[in-house]
Amino acid sequence: MSILTTDYDGAQMTQAIEMLLVDRKNEFRELAEILFWNIPVSIEVPNWERFVINFSLDVEKEFHVWSGKSTILPNSDLKSLTILRQLSRNKTSMIQMTHLLNIAFDLAQEFKIIYRRLK
Repeated sequence: MSILTTDYDGAQMTQAIEMLLVDRKNEFRELAEILFWNIPVSIEVPNWERFVINFSLDVEKEFHVWSGKSTILPNSDLKSLTILRQLSRNKTSMIQMTHLLNIAFDLAQEFKIIYRRLK
């Protein structure tokens, strides 16, 4: 089940994403190009911004598992490998993959800050 559907209100979530897109549109696009690999994002994928935020929130959640801040859930290992596999597609170094992990983590952090301010 998606994090967004259980933890966030739809209207506030949409508003927070719109506010975040003002400053972070390039980061959203960079992640979307990797996640939707060979699909024209703006034409083919409705609500692609929500998907990118959901992915970013998953990255943040799994980072807390990796760092020992959260307990390991039954699907954590599969989710972690899926995240790493998605981000490492066509990459030639760990630095490139780490860059994408950092973008996703930062987007999740900023989204949560904006969302809390809107409450």
